[in-house]
Amino acid sequence: MSDYRNDVEELETRSATAARLFDVRRIIGGLFVVYGIIVTIAGITASDADLKKAQDININLWTGLGMLALGLFFLIWLKLRPTAPAEESGPPAEE
Repeated sequence: MSDYRNDVEELETRSATAARLFDVRRIIGGLFVVYGIIVTIAGITASDADLKKAQDININLWTGLGMLALGLFFLIWLKLRPTAPAEESGPPAEE
């Protein structure tokens, strides 16, 4: 019985760690931050011809800043509201 309980506790610990590691907010936030940085740099380095195509609106800069803000929102949300640990389950019912 003791071995079973230890195995269950170890499995729950691993499962909770995997859930925190692969939380979708971390993945989405990280990707938006990375792509936001790339698009923002493209907007900062835009030429006059690129701006003229977009009616003098630096769309890459604004889109990149928006993506960066969204990505940071997801990462801050993850930090403020982390994944809750799994609830304790009692020992299996014996017949």
